[in-house]
Amino acid sequence: MQLLDNSPETQTSVSLNVIDRLLRVTPEQFEILCELNPGRSLELTKDGELEIMAPTGGESSRTESKLITRLTNWSEQTGLGETFSSSGAFILPNGAERCPDASWVERSRWSSLTPEQRKKFIPLAPDFVIELRSDTDRLSKLQEKMLEYRDNGVRLGWLIDPQKQQVEIYRLGQDVEILAAPETLLGEDVLPGFVLDLRSIF
Repeated sequence: MQLLDNSPETQTSVSLNVIDRLLRVTPEQFEILCELNPGRSLELTKDGELEIMAPTGGESSRTESKLITRLTNWSEQTGLGETFSSSGAFILPNGAERCPDASWVERSRWSSLTPEQRKKFIPLAPDFVIELRSDTDRLSKLQEKMLEYRDNGVRLGWLIDPQKQQVEIYRLGQDVEILAAPETLLGEDVLPGFVLDLRSIF
């Protein structure tokens, strides 16, 4: 039985107040929900389970904006790729649809997508992701997501935790590295020359 009727009449009435009755949704149904609830941060697990992220507070929003700005500035200066905010969704190889707080895709991979693919949820795993832990985030949940990114081809990922003043670094094919209160992070060979100053975040 379908969870959602895709007819226009039904689409206009579907909202998040019925989500508690939706155990699983298809990718097509997920896209409809996202279109009808543009102010909400939604993700889809590889098993088709809908996840609704709570809005962040002012401090987390401010920090996320800084991270995206610094990554964007580096990307535009180098011309090596494209930066994306948390409002952009990626379809991972395992079928999950995720929205990292900040992400980056190498230019040749972005250029390989058709104009139609670029308009919709991006059908690839980014090369680089940042997840920023907010006061409402469970660390274990974010760690699971970071492992999923790594296992689906993300080459470098940073889980930044201001609460613990630590960063977990996820590299493709490697164990997780944990840094205590680092002042800077290096983009390594994925983001050559990129240096993130964390002194205003911790």
